[in-house]
Parts: sequence; structure tokens; C-alpha cells
Amino acid sequence: MQTVAQSQSSTETDWVSRFADDVIAESERRAPGKPVVVASGLSPSGPIHLGNLREVMTPHLVADEIRRRGYTVRHLISWDDYDRYRKVPNGVPGVDESWAEHIGKPLTSVPAPAGSTYPNWAEHFKAAMTAALDELGVEYDGISQTEQYMMGAYREQILHAMKHRADIDAVLDRYRTKKDPAAAGKGKKPQQQKKVDEAELEAEAGSGAAGEDDGSGGSAGYFPYKPYCGNCEKDLTTVTSYDDDSTELNYTCTSCGFAETVRLSEFNRGKLVWKVDWPMRWAYEGVIFEPSGVDHSSPGSSFVVGGQIVREVFDGVQPIGPMYAFVGISGMAKMSSSKGGVPTPADALKIMEAPLLRWLYARRKPNQSFKIAFDQEIQRLYDEWDSLARKVADGSVLSADAAAYARAIGTAAGELPRTPRPLPYRTLASVVDITAGHDEQTLRILSELDPENPLTSLDEARPRLDRAENWITSQVPAEARTIVRGEPDKELLGSLDEQGRESLRLLLEGLDSHWSLDGLTTLVYGVPKILAGLEPDAKPTPELKAAQRSFFALLYRLLVSRDTGPRLPTLLLAVGADRVRRLLGA
Repeated sequence: MQTVAQSQSSTETDWVSRFADDVIAESERRAPGKPVVVASGLSPSGPIHLGNLREVMTPHLVADEIRRRGYTVRHLISWDDYDRYRKVPNGVPGVDESWAEHIGKPLTSVPAPAGSTYPNWAEHFKAAMTAALDELGVEYDGISQTEQYMMGAYREQILHAMKHRADIDAVLDRYRTKKDPAAAGKGKKPQQQKKVDEAELEAEAGSGAAGEDDGSGGSAGYFPYKPYCGNCEKDLTTVTSYDDDSTELNYTCTSCGFAETVRLSEFNRGKLVWKVDWPMRWAYEGVIFEPSGVDHSSPGSSFVVGGQIVREVFDGVQPIGPMYAFVGISGMAKMSSSKGGVPTPADALKIMEAPLLRWLYARRKPNQSFKIAFDQEIQRLYDEWDSLARKVADGSVLSADAAAYARAIGTAAGELPRTPRPLPYRTLASVVDITAGHDEQTLRILSELDPENPLTSLDEARPRLDRAENWITSQVPAEARTIVRGEPDKELLGSLDEQGRESLRLLLEGLDSHWSLDGLTTLVYGVPKILAGLEPDAKPTPELKAAQRSFFALLYRLLVSRDTGPRLPTLLLAVGADRVRRLLGA
């Protein structure tokens, strides 16, 4: 096992290594010899989006680096499934306004959307995230807060918090006077109301719910514990009295009028309010590292208040960890599975391979925002990713980029599955667009890309090929799809001047000798050079570029009846030499 000093001397290359150094040192100071504990919190109150994924990926990457150094690490993911159901989210299939009757119940007591095979609301939305985390190679210990509270795991902590409720109230009171009255009680703008293109997905820690009852609403004083009603199961309850010695607690439900007397030393149907629950768990679990969203940096936020409560009430220490920035989304045509069009990790993994998605989170420091592309930008991202892979292979890569790449393609447990022949994503997308996913046609075209090393099976291009096909079918509007002409455009062909006819003749003349992706690239760029009396390797000039654009537009109009389309070399391969000759009037 490396010492901290040894690791520090060799890992000053990327943000993950620097945080790993700090976490190891802090863990050895607080809990020497024990596993390093990092944590995340996710609330399955609806689809768990790509902003929430940063809450997981940041500690995952740090935990994985620590594992690579030989330490034992626990990455805890607390499923905040005992949180209250707050509202009926928009756009969730199988859900209508009748679910409003469950507002106030624990998420695990709310029925799953109609048609779901899962037992409750929380399990339904946890399932998609769990599958995505598995595909992403995230190793973690999942903790259901419903199970923890219902089995009495936090009983001592709850009794302690109730006994020290005045101290908790005093901490909270330091911030209550600082609130803007006009903003008090207002939640964040629902994400589904934001424009999907360029949308920012806020990555919150835990439930971190804005406007949540902090326990100060009752006339009998402050109580940091909220019972769920024994009759209607809702948390619309008010504690009316509590005795520290006997732990006898009385509450009434403002929803159904039910009243009950219980002994908190034996009662498990309730939970600490969020601003107390989170720091309690820091102390209970011994969390060393847990990042939090930028919304937690403001005075009175859960993280700031929690730092004082964990120290002054639970005799614990606040985790170290960065505030992380928002995740943006670049373009979405349709997202059938996500609330209000807000995409989830599962949605992203349908159109990109897991290593690429990991790389997007690994290459940016937590305080840097970034965007995940669902539009044409995904092709540029894949080009950048493939360029990075080539630099890693030839040794020209920068050390920080190499580290991000290594974290993307695998974990301490091993490498993630990869495409054996990673053909350019934009090429694959163009081919499946033109062939409408026809396997035999697709294989014919892909096998001709590199005649000296032909593809022999589509499996060699998978799973990247499947991701590109999913992108074409789910994110590219029908009107933007490529449809090759069935017959030649005789009117256009007949209207060409001598230069236009000569450009087509030169192209058709060179087809057979240039029939590969590289060869056709040379050919289509070279025809305007020949017409201009230039050498094939002539440097581009503004005039030459204009001539090339004009020639390309002519070819697109003759082949697909548009001025633009897939890259011409790919398009020509896809159409096939015989059909190209016919459409170009040979």
C-alpha cells in the first residue's frame, strides 16, 4: 500500500488524484486503519437525471483512485426513499393527477406509475439508476433510508437529537432571520419547466429539498423529528408534546385529524427533518468525503447548517468535498422516458458508450460546468474522444488527459466493455441513417471503408454502432433524416453548365480507383482542384473553398435533394457505385 507521501509525489496531475490525496490524509487522521468512507445521496422522487449523476460520479472517481492505490473504500449511496412525496411530476408515463392524494407519504408508500413492475414509486425510479450505475462500473453500497429508519438503526441518534432540540433550534435560528421573506418557502424552479436545449441540470446532494419543514412549525416548540401519520401515512403531522425521560411523544395529523401517543424509543414510523438527518448520517457513517451542489454554498443551506449541527450536536466532523457545478444538456429531439424532457443516465447510455459518459465527468473539475450532447455535438465529442485514444496510444497525450482517459475506460476492478473496431461515430450514424438500420447494407458499406482491413462482422463495430443507431432514431427529427433519391434529377442535370458536367465526369471517372473512405475523401476534395488547374495537394484558398462548397452542394442535391447531408465520402459509399453513377447521369 502506498503512503500518502508516495502518492502525492506521483499524482499531481489531475483533480481526482489531488482529492484522493486529501481524502486519504483526512481518513488516516480521523479513523486510522479503517476503510475510507465516501458518500452520495439520491432521492428517487422521480427520474434521476444527469445532473444528479455528478453527485455519484465525483465521489466514485475519487473512491476508485483510492482503491487503485490499495486502500479499502466504501462508497455509500443513500437512497433517500423515506423522503416525503412532494408533488406529482410532469410528463411521467403512467402517472396522472390522482397521484396527488399520496403527497406527504414516504416515497416507498406511493404506488409506482401505472404499468410498472416495481412495488412502489421509489423502487421504480431507483431501478433505472441502478442499472445505469452498473453499466458505468460504479461500485457502491446502497443504503435504503426507509429500511434504516423502519428497523430503528438511527434510534439513538433520533433520541439524542430530540434531547438536544434546543441546540439544533439555536443553530437553525442563526439563519432564519437572514432569509428573504419574499423568497421564504419557495422551492426551486422545477427542472421540467426549463428549456431542454442548453438546460442546466442541478445536481443536489441528497434530497436537499428547498422549502422543507425544519421542525419549527408547531406551537409546542421546536422538534427535529416528523412522524408519519399512523392513519393516512402522511407527514402532515405536528408534535404537540415530548417527554425526554419516557420518550413519550404526542402528535396530531393536520391532514386526517388522527392523533396518537407513542414512545419514541420504540417507534420507527418517522424521520429527522432533512437539515438534521444529513449531518446525523455523516456522524453515524463516518463519512470522510461527500461533495455537494453549488446550491449548498449559500448561508443557511443544508451543507452549511449541517456542518454546525454535526459538530455541535452529534460530536462529528463534516465531510470534506467540493461544491460542484451544473450539468448542461445540448439538444434533445424527444425523450420518452424522462420527466418533462429532462434526460437520465439511462437516456445518455442509449446513445453513447459508458466510457464516453464517464469521461465527461472525469475530465472536468467538479466546479466546472459542462454539457452532455444529445444533438449533432455528440459527433464532435466522439471525434475528440477518438483523438484522445490515438494520443494515448502513441504516447503524445498530456498526463492529466491520460489520467481522465484511464478513469473513463475502466475502474480498479478492470476495464469496461469497449467496441473492438471503434469506427467514427459520425460515420456510423450516417450509415445507419442512409440504410435505415438494414444490417446487410450496413455491413457492406462498413466493410468498404478500409478495403485493406475490412470489417467482417457488425459485432466488431458494436456497441458503438447500436448507440449511433439509437441516436439517429431517437434524436434526429424525421425531416432531417437522409433519403437517397430513387431517380435522377433530370431537370437539374439538364441545367448544368460545362464546368458542372465536367466536375461530375471527373468524379465518376475516379470512383473505382478511389473506392474507400480515404480515397473518396481525396476524390471529392480534389475535383474542384483539378478544375482550377491546381495540384491535388494544393493548399486551400478562399476561392478553392468556395468552389468545393458549390461542388458538394451539387452532389447533395443530386443524391439526396438537399444542399447538405452526411459527409460525402460516407454518403457515396452508402449509396453504392452503380447507384451513384445512375443518379449523377452517367
